[in-house]
Amino acid sequence: MRNVTLILDDGSRFHGQSFGYEKPVAGEVVFNTAMMGYPESLTDPSYAGQLMTLTYPLVGNYGVPAFTMEKNGLATYMESDRIYASAIIVSDYSTSYNHWNAKESLADWLKREQVPGITGVDTRELTKVLREHGVMMGKIIFDDEPDNVPSADYNGVNFVDKVSCKEIIHYNEGAGKKVVLVDCGVKHNIIRCLIRRGVEVIRVPWNYDFNALEFDGLFLANGPGDPDTCEAAVENIRKFLANPVVRPCMGICMGNQLLSKAAGARIYKLKYGHRSHNQPVRMVGTNRCFITSQNHGYAVDADTLGKDWEPLFVNMNDGSNEGIRHKANPWFSAQFHPEACSGPVDTEFMFDDFVNLLK
Repeated sequence: MRNVTLILDDGSRFHGQSFGYEKPVAGEVVFNTAMMGYPESLTDPSYAGQLMTLTYPLVGNYGVPAFTMEKNGLATYMESDRIYASAIIVSDYSTSYNHWNAKESLADWLKREQVPGITGVDTRELTKVLREHGVMMGKIIFDDEPDNVPSADYNGVNFVDKVSCKEIIHYNEGAGKKVVLVDCGVKHNIIRCLIRRGVEVIRVPWNYDFNALEFDGLFLANGPGDPDTCEAAVENIRKFLANPVVRPCMGICMGNQLLSKAAGARIYKLKYGHRSHNQPVRMVGTNRCFITSQNHGYAVDADTLGKDWEPLFVNMNDGSNEGIRHKANPWFSAQFHPEACSGPVDTEFMFDDFVNLLK
């Protein structure tokens, strides 16, 4: 293994060894506290442009499942068609693996997809630095190539445009009610959850004006980066909300932020984001609490919502907004992931609520 160094923007240095594809890389350094689910996280388009640090110390011991696609174009075990994270940073990479579903090692997968992976890093200290300073840009360089220094931008980059589909894709055609899904970087399990409930899904690019289509409900998907770079999507959502024909709408993660912007709210960047399987949220106005899977770096300022809107969920750790709803119309959203692949499925009922609203 070649020696590598992770250099943060504040000058902090963390030394380790390469176990993935050998190339220098730069991006926004974030941490994820989940104990498992690295195949799903690496293929989540919401990690585009980011160097993903896993706080759980042992990674790779259950390998990677086969990267196969179903007839409908959805990945069998992953959350998209490839790895979207720019790199993975771990404390202890397991060179051996054992799992009934494993077909290759994490290292082999990273090399095949040309994604760097580094091990031997003090991820506890790295996480402490990120929690104190907040997420920041970082670079992974090889110690024997000190002059080969990569560069990357994150702030202001429209990553949604990089990961969204480029043309309309249909799933479950002719099945029943039609749902337009605005693809901001959708996880495949969101589409699976809708298909399982017997609806036809019309997946459109993030900036596509879907209002001219015939459909029964609108679904706003998750995605990476800053929602303020997606004004075209917000304008299309505003058209939908202003239509005298009221149809249901549900959003997840980035979808929550875009719906909130259409409702007049302001978005702000969290200090170090929510990326884990154990974020507690409470349904506003009740004592119902749920454990949720999350992956986002921005949040909605609920105090800036329009007068016809209200918070639906709140984060029990930091009080940040975790979803909104309209006071009269069937429009609602969640900042967390009800489909939770991987993670807890406490809130998958939200898909049932949405489908039951379709007329």
